[in-house]
Amino acid sequence: MKFFETSKYYTLKKSTYISLRWIGIMGQLISINLVFFYFNFKFDVLYSNLTVFFGILSNLFLIFIYKKTQLSDRSALIFLIIDILQLGILLYLTGGIINPFVIFLLIPTVFASSNLGLRTNILLVIITTIIIIILTFYSKPLPEPLSYHFHVSPYYYYSIPIALIVALVFLNYFAIIFGAQSKLRKEALNKMEEVMAKEHEMLSLGGQAAAAAHSLGTPLSTIKIISQELLKQLRDQKDVIQDIELLSSQVERCNQILKKLSLNPNEEDDFIDEDISLKEYLKEIISSFQETGDKIFIFNSDQDSNSKKITKSIEVIYGLRNFIGNANKFAKKKIFINLKSDDEISEISIEDDGGGYSSDILSKIGEPYLKSFNKIDKTKTGLGLGIFIGKTLLEKNFASVLCRNSKTRSGAEVIIRWNNKDLFKI
Repeated sequence: MKFFETSKYYTLKKSTYISLRWIGIMGQLISINLVFFYFNFKFDVLYSNLTVFFGILSNLFLIFIYKKTQLSDRSALIFLIIDILQLGILLYLTGGIINPFVIFLLIPTVFASSNLGLRTNILLVIITTIIIIILTFYSKPLPEPLSYHFHVSPYYYYSIPIALIVALVFLNYFAIIFGAQSKLRKEALNKMEEVMAKEHEMLSLGGQAAAAAHSLGTPLSTIKIISQELLKQLRDQKDVIQDIELLSSQVERCNQILKKLSLNPNEEDDFIDEDISLKEYLKEIISSFQETGDKIFIFNSDQDSNSKKITKSIEVIYGLRNFIGNANKFAKKKIFINLKSDDEISEISIEDDGGGYSSDILSKIGEPYLKSFNKIDKTKTGLGLGIFIGKTLLEKNFASVLCRNSKTRSGAEVIIRWNNKDLFKI
């Protein structure tokens, strides 16, 4: 059955698990023999020690035979079941459910809940619950000194397994929740480190581009000068002149490209002005895509009631360009951009007529390095890093960003919203 399959993405550090098991085994040995020989409690001490000895053998197996440094979800499940059964047998030999040490039955399952998969945790909870129920009705008498008699009322007796099962469920639930949150924080940190590494790489590439622009400037100037001299010398040869003119134009084009590479975009790029309305933001961005593509942009705005100009921010531009560019990439023919604004809220919606977000990534939109599986051509399409950076930059500038599939069209929809009081802080 699929439910009983375990995940390969969950592991348990073997050295940590072995150390915890040694602590448990030593505690069991000391407790069993101290109670029997020193306090004169009477129970099956031989079988109890043999049960602990079996735990010692399983730990030695982990040390000397199981060579991996991590226990897989499946392997950890097996050894944790062994631990629960071992504890169950010891408790069976020493009074069952009314043994004060019965609380230790909860430890293996709670320990697993924050490290292993959900299915593994559910199986361990079920197994532990079954053992608690068995120990409630079947066990050898509680060990006691020869001169004492221990009596437990039925109300108390049957409340013990109920309390244990309730504690088992709640402890596992909270451990799973906190474990999941911890994993998310760790994953978020790792992804942020990846993004920062990418940004560092981009900065490095920018430096290399500037160096290349400087280094290539001289040879290109030399080619330009020589081509001009050739034009003067070969005026009568029309077929050659056309080639030389083409060469000169391409050299000039290379110079323009290198010039752009060497510019500080924050200072010299014409696209970055100051004091601009949100409507003008969108018009400039849309215009830049229309010049290089064949998609149809349909832009509607009712911002007449709020046309205050705001400081033009490269972060906001980059964020908006990412989402509009993504719509342009996946749209079949049309991109719909709507701007609404009143005295309190300014809202931008970006829709396309493409296939929309795939169901496998819809809940994870905004995470870096996502891959969406295309059921039609059986390929994976990257969506993550650009959207992640765009969303991060816009949220940094006081916006809220919602990504979803459009309710009125076939494609995706992004809704970007500002409180006007925050928008004018940009």
